[in-house]
Amino acid sequence: MKYKINKAHTPNTQYKTVGVQWFAGFWFPLQLSPTLDKNDFTIMDFKDQIKQLGEKVIKLRDQIQTEEATKSAFVMPFIQSLGYDVFNPMEVVPEFVTDFGAKNVEKVDYAILKDNQPVLIIECKNHVENLDKHYTQIHKYFHLTKARFALLTNGVQYNFYTDLDASNKMDEKPFFSFDITTIKEQQIKELAKFHKSGFDINTILTSASELKYSNAIKTVLTAELANPTPDFVKYFVKRVYDGMATEKIMIQFTELVKKTVEQTFNDIVSDRLMNAINQTKQPVIDTQSDVQSSDNDENKVVTTEDELNGFYIIKSILRTRIDSNRIVYRDSQSYFSIILDDNNRKPLCRLWLNGQSKKHLGLFDKDKKETKQEIVTLDDIYKFSAELLATVDFYEGEK
Repeated sequence: MKYKINKAHTPNTQYKTVGVQWFAGFWFPLQLSPTLDKNDFTIMDFKDQIKQLGEKVIKLRDQIQTEEATKSAFVMPFIQSLGYDVFNPMEVVPEFVTDFGAKNVEKVDYAILKDNQPVLIIECKNHVENLDKHYTQIHKYFHLTKARFALLTNGVQYNFYTDLDASNKMDEKPFFSFDITTIKEQQIKELAKFHKSGFDINTILTSASELKYSNAIKTVLTAELANPTPDFVKYFVKRVYDGMATEKIMIQFTELVKKTVEQTFNDIVSDRLMNAINQTKQPVIDTQSDVQSSDNDENKVVTTEDELNGFYIIKSILRTRIDSNRIVYRDSQSYFSIILDDNNRKPLCRLWLNGQSKKHLGLFDKDKKETKQEIVTLDDIYKFSAELLATVDFYEGEK
């Protein structure tokens, strides 16, 4: 019997023959199954796969119309990125029967197996669906299987659940969630724990517990920074003010605490960025005074977290039209410039975020004339997606 090796697997992947398997009343001819050594898995390779899938979702989701198409285009590639062979029923079982003893057979879309037992069940919905209204369904499936983890996804949003609050009772809130089109570095590291090469239930449960409380703390802290509660304000009043915390003092300190905490976080980020820049700089000896003056000017430029986050937002908008590698930034003391093909003559936009009372997004027309638009938060950049894409289309039309 001959087996065809799937060329999609990495060159370092080793394969073994697994023959045929009796499953659900049928004999399945099994392909060669990859036997991954932990050393074969690298977080960088995994990161690239997930990022590429995120870009694919952005590019194709407007063309995907059904739940089945969502599964094929988005969810199955996601399962494959975790190192599982979606065509091997010893690893991934579609339409997994959750309870063979029940009168009404319940099936979950996919189950990932380990030692012939489900360890992760996956329920999929159309990418346009709101996952919140499908919680009851995945909650029911969780109780009908022996799996310790459940994933509810629409191919864009991924919500992972387990039973941290009460044994064998799925938690109401996911311990790990992400949007694959905007997934962050730390989220990729957490997701990597579900990879076949290093899947360990106890390790994931430990991380799940930490993530649960970490996310809760972030939620509380974010809410306090946006609108400080009296208890939060009193914490600082008691430590810096000697008098009574009267209503007038509380009103005064509420705004003061909000501004000071925000400024403190910005200062911390700026200091860290400056330290990183200083550590990576190579010493340069130059006797020309004009070069020294230029170096001094560059030292005054600090790329802030807001500027970088704004760059990533603009990049996520524009990469639906062009390769994201063509989008670069150049920072200056006055503004943060985002350009095409590292060419100053192709400005895409400018961010005016520092040293001003108000924040602005600078947009360019076909004559490269800049128009400033006020933004309150970085999310307001999305409101100008059409204008940003129009600028790209203009440059592309020049070719």
